[in-house]
Amino acid sequence: MKIKIKEMPIEEVLARPVGLHRNPVRPLGIFRLLLKLLSLPDLRATHFKYREIGMERLEKGEPCLVLMNHSSFIDLKIAAAILYPRPFNTVCTSDGFVGKDWLMRAIGCIPTKKFVTDMALVRDMLYAVRNLKSSVLLFPEASYSFDGTATPLPDSLGKCLKILGVPVVMIRTYGAFARDPLYNNLKLRRVDVSADVEYLLSPEEIQEKSAGELNQSIQERFGFDNFRWQQENRIRIPEPFRADCLNRVLYKCPHCGTEGRMLGQGSRISCGSCGKSYELTEYGYMEALEGETEFAHIPDWYRWERESVRRELEQGTYLLDVPVDICVMVDTECIYRVGKGRLRHTAEGFRLTGCDGKLDYVQKPGASYSLYSDYYWYEIGDVICIGNGDVLYYCFPTEGGDVVAKTRLATEELYKMGRRGRRAQQNA
Repeated sequence: MKIKIKEMPIEEVLARPVGLHRNPVRPLGIFRLLLKLLSLPDLRATHFKYREIGMERLEKGEPCLVLMNHSSFIDLKIAAAILYPRPFNTVCTSDGFVGKDWLMRAIGCIPTKKFVTDMALVRDMLYAVRNLKSSVLLFPEASYSFDGTATPLPDSLGKCLKILGVPVVMIRTYGAFARDPLYNNLKLRRVDVSADVEYLLSPEEIQEKSAGELNQSIQERFGFDNFRWQQENRIRIPEPFRADCLNRVLYKCPHCGTEGRMLGQGSRISCGSCGKSYELTEYGYMEALEGETEFAHIPDWYRWERESVRRELEQGTYLLDVPVDICVMVDTECIYRVGKGRLRHTAEGFRLTGCDGKLDYVQKPGASYSLYSDYYWYEIGDVICIGNGDVLYYCFPTEGGDVVAKTRLATEELYKMGRRGRRAQQNA
């Protein structure tokens, strides 16, 4: 999938008017049917099936909030098949509307900016369930998993559930990540996909619980490990490209500690500094070709990278400082390519400069609990996205190795450190 891009000076881009807010629309039956039909080829190819748990509690015409884990591009196709013919609006990243705003709105999509405070989003969701009598599909993780485990959920989720006051249903997929992990450049594997559809909470149960209790309950439901699932179910992935670009996730060598020199090719990942190599087996384990296997489980390796980033932050040594190509989004007409610059990330937050001195944007660590970062974004390249409610800056690193995953980890750890500091001050 590609996206419409236009070259334009940044001063002209930032001078463009911000689009007016529009209420979501209830998707017509013909669009719901079309979406289901377009989903069938992929679902048939993966022998898709699902089971329902407690869904008899949901009345036929009753709007609900559908929470779904986010694994790959097949997620929306799964939801379209499961929920049909129930009308539903889908919360979707705003860049998905670029060049096709009318179509996205017609099929019921609600735009939002990832990891940016969006006061209108809850109002739009409330409008959908109350005024349109439509369900809402929400991917609360807001971003694909890098290592196959759950990503952080927003603290505001429990409050959102209480405001909406509708039943909560969860769609949990199995095999979607194994079929199409984000790091692998959209190369599909032959893996069957299935899902569970479960009625989680009634309006009465939501009102009885506090927002914090709801957050904890949903967090527990969203705990998963796709590599562990593959291993325990003996899911064989024989494709020879299964470790291609795995260095995007496993960017740090556990043997020598060097960052940005890992290379995933074929079924192996190797360090360009010390030369140590590892095989990603057909059943999802890591095995060193020689010597000790430091991490046989990819999420354990990724967790070690997170711990390393946290130590750097605590010791004051963490630094990202890389040249970037910069694109900007201010409306849904297109993405504007505005020039080159430099992205810097420290314990003080982000600073993006460039465009011959015309751009200087600062974002503090408390701005978001995570980071909109992606691999092979719209087939352009790996991206780090920062910004606010008016403008988003898409930064494509041109040097420095694989920095996207580390920057997301650092953003999440900085936010947690800040939150702990605020709690300590309150309790003092």
